[in-house]
Amino acid sequence: MKLFHASASPYVRKVMIVLHETGQLEDVEVHTVVTAPTVPAADLKGSNPLMKIPALERADGPALYDSRVICEFLNARADGSLYDGGWDTKVLEATADGIMDAAVLMSYEKRLRPEEKQWDQWLDAQRGKILAGCAALEARWMAHLHGPIDIGHIAVACALDYVDFRHPETNWRRGNDSLASWMADFESRASMAATKPG
Repeated sequence: MKLFHASASPYVRKVMIVLHETGQLEDVEVHTVVTAPTVPAADLKGSNPLMKIPALERADGPALYDSRVICEFLNARADGSLYDGGWDTKVLEATADGIMDAAVLMSYEKRLRPEEKQWDQWLDAQRGKILAGCAALEARWMAHLHGPIDIGHIAVACALDYVDFRHPETNWRRGNDSLASWMADFESRASMAATKPG
């Protein structure tokens, strides 16, 4: 298999952590691409018509894309337990992915637009989504996060670390002491250290 990869992408990182946690890292060729919304990597087109990462080429079927699809495929391939929590696990993953979505949109606004054209209300709205997502994690999901590791844990850790990486001023830890404590423990996992964006 061949994974189209960029180290700073939180969606790619989710896939990489699943590969680590399910013992499949040696089964995948990691192909690093340089891509951006306005200048997608041309070699992605054959694997993902949307030219977005991650994309996973397989020998026995069409390429897979979207981190949720790839992660669930890899978990099933390894006969893993990352989706054993059912709908709760998937909703937790969706919440984390929503935090990632908002943080990535903030990154695009800040990095791709000239400063004089950046839309402050848009940035504030995305920041609000991040903080609302974190507040929901603190209020609703801590018991789940203290349970057996699943895709929800991985997605939440990737989301929070990406916010720290690109938008530390968001200060998601304020008022979310339990979530902050959980993250401090989870980020010490070997899979997190091995996939840390540089």
